[in-house]
Formats: sequence, structure tokens, C-alpha cells
Amino acid sequence: GALRLGPWFRAVSPAVVKGMLAGIGILIFASQFHVMVDDKPHGTGLENLLSIPQAVWKGIGVNAAHSVGNALRVEGEPPQLRAHHLAARLGVLTIAVILLWQKFASKKLKLLPGPLVAIVVATAVAATMDLPVLRVQLPANIAEDIRLPRFETIQSAPWGELLVGGLMIAAVASAETMLSATALDQLKPGMRTNYDRELKAQGFGNVVCGFIGALPVTGVIVRSSTNVHAGAQTRLSTMLHGVWLGLAAIAFGGLLQMIPTASLAAVLVFTGYKLVKFQDFKGLLAVDWREAAIYAATMTTIVVENLLTGVLVGIALAALKLLESFSRLKVRLESGGDNRYALHLAGAATFVRLPRLAAALEQVPGGAELHVELDRLTYIDHACMELLHSWEEQHRTNGGGLTLDWDSLRAVFRQEGRADATPPDAEAA
Repeated sequence: GALRLGPWFRAVSPAVVKGMLAGIGILIFASQFHVMVDDKPHGTGLENLLSIPQAVWKGIGVNAAHSVGNALRVEGEPPQLRAHHLAARLGVLTIAVILLWQKFASKKLKLLPGPLVAIVVATAVAATMDLPVLRVQLPANIAEDIRLPRFETIQSAPWGELLVGGLMIAAVASAETMLSATALDQLKPGMRTNYDRELKAQGFGNVVCGFIGALPVTGVIVRSSTNVHAGAQTRLSTMLHGVWLGLAAIAFGGLLQMIPTASLAAVLVFTGYKLVKFQDFKGLLAVDWREAAIYAATMTTIVVENLLTGVLVGIALAALKLLESFSRLKVRLESGGDNRYALHLAGAATFVRLPRLAAALEQVPGGAELHVELDRLTYIDHACMELLHSWEEQHRTNGGGLTLDWDSLRAVFRQEGRADATPPDAEAA
């Protein structure tokens, strides 16, 4: 953040950002769908996605008696019954309340977020009916989990390994935070992230986390999008988000432990569904099929592999598309009779397209007069400039001629900051 590197993360193709949101949405939806029926998510995102029919099968009550008879043991707690069908009904109730609240609640009532109302309703139903479903687990005293560093630990710590590990975590966490911020700017029009300040805040937060023995923090799209969907308007909402979580965990731990995990998972299932916007794919497809392909590749790789790999694949494909677009050159040779030819150049003449330009020049017979049209040329690099000049010299020795506006060509060449680029003997040519 101090080096002002944060804004570089804004240089990400919208197709990659939208594909990232869709991929994360699918991962959230697939993993939390299993939690919504009081089951455990599987190992990978793809496994979670493919096993959703099994979760549905459990949720509709197939072998329900057998499921209730199986106890799920949580460390330090008495066995809890796995009533998948009851948990699924609480999840469906939660999503139904959210949808009904969004559609029918008045403007004043909507000051209460729909997910909060849905959680309260599901918790009340589970408590009133004493349903045998999994509930939120919290430590008896959060303060007891704080571990301050001791002098002996600092003295004997492997600082070299810690430094390498810390830098790796910083790099990955910073990338995830910045990409989430980029995506959030699209979810919440009108708000713009201060990337450098975000990195500084995350660094400061992780220093504090290190001193008290907590896990590193990073910005993630799950909580951020949930915050936006709940009606967040300013940056203060994200800080209050943490304040409410802390106060609730400290002061209302007993109340929180009444909440069914199935209802919390249902909120995330709904959030994941909202993140997957296939109309984005249709919009990109209407503009450029390559943008749609980048979207699909990013989304698929995130689901099959992981978030970082998916984003890197998307960025790489976007860079290849940019390179292909920048180096696109149309070369057309026309014969005008009387041993006269016209060479039309349109696009960017770079070393990537040099073989195409050379092939067109080789088709010009010796002794012919060639006129090169440059009005549609957007850029030419040094390699192509040298090719034209060397070909001109050789062609003139064979009795041919070349008509080319070198001043115009130099102007195109200067567009990339090469104002001193003047081909040899250009004035004489």
C-alpha cells in the first residue's frame, strides 16, 4: 500500500472479474447446499457440485428414519442427530422468507435485512419444535483463545521460514482482497475502492492478528456481497459488520448457539445464486465471443481448481486476446496494371505479423512500382520499419520503385514514444 501498487489490480478485464464472481458463486452454492441439509461439504468444488443430487435426495426425506438414527458427534458436545430432511426444510423456509421479505415488505420494514428476518424465523421454528438439527457452535469464552506472544517464542522462532511464509500469505491475501474489491465496485455502483488504503488496512489488521494469535484476515466476496445485498451504503458498513459480529459473539453467545446452521447455509446458498449472473455471459457473448470465452474459462477453472488459479488463467487469456488484437494486421496487395501495385495496410504492423508483410512484398515483381497505403495503419514497430526500408533498397537495385509517405509512417511510429525513429535515408526516399 505504501508503494502505491494497489491500483494495478484495477487492470483486470471485466470478463475475468465477472467470471470470478460467477465461479465463487457456484462454489458457495455447491458447498453450502450440503450444509443446508446438515451434511458436510465434499473435498473440492467440483465434487460438491456433482453431489448436489445426493443432498437433494437426503433433503426430501429419503431414508429419513435412518438419518435421524445416526448421531453426529461434535467435540466437547453431546451427540446430535442428523435429521437431513428437517434441516433442509429449515433451509427452504429461510430462502422463502428472504424472497417474501424482498417482495412484500414495506420500505420502512426493509430497514431490517431480509436474511436477518429469515434467520430469526428459522431459529424460532427450530427452538419451538425442538428440532434435532445442527446449531452454531461457539467457544464458552472467546477471550480465552487470545494468545499473546511470549519472549521465549520470539527468541526461538525460525524467522527465515516465518518471513517467507508471511510474504506468501501477504501476496495471496492481498490479491484476493484487491480482486474482491474490484468485483465489489461492480456490485455496488457509485462506490470506488481506495486500493492502497485497503492494503494498508489489511496489513495493519494482520499485524494485530499476529500479536493475539488469530488467523490472517483478507477481504472476501462472500461477506462483502452479503453486506451489499443487506442494504449497505457506505464504507462504514464493513467496519460495523465486524463490530456487530464481535459484540454478538461476546454478549449473545448463548442466543447464537440456538441458530440452525442449515438456515445460515441457506443464506449463503441464496448469496451464491445471486453472484452467478448468466446475463453477464450473454452480454459478453453479444459483444465479443472471446470475452465470453474468458468469462467461461475463469469460472470453470475456479470451480475445478481454485480461485487464484482461475483468476490467473483469466488474466493470461485476456493478455493473449490483447496481444492478438494489438497485433492484428490486414495486408492486401492489388495490381493496377502497367506494372503498378498497391499495398494496403490496416491495423498494427508488429514483429508478430512481419512474416505476413514480408510475404506480400515478395509477391511484387522486380522492376514494379509499389505504392504503400498507410491511412488505416494504427501502429508500426521497428522490425516492420526496417523490413520496408531494406526491401526498398533491394527493390530499387532491381529497377523498381516504392512510393511511401515516410513522414506519415514516422508519425505512426512516434505514437509509441519513439519520436527519434527515422529510418535510414528516409528523407532521400
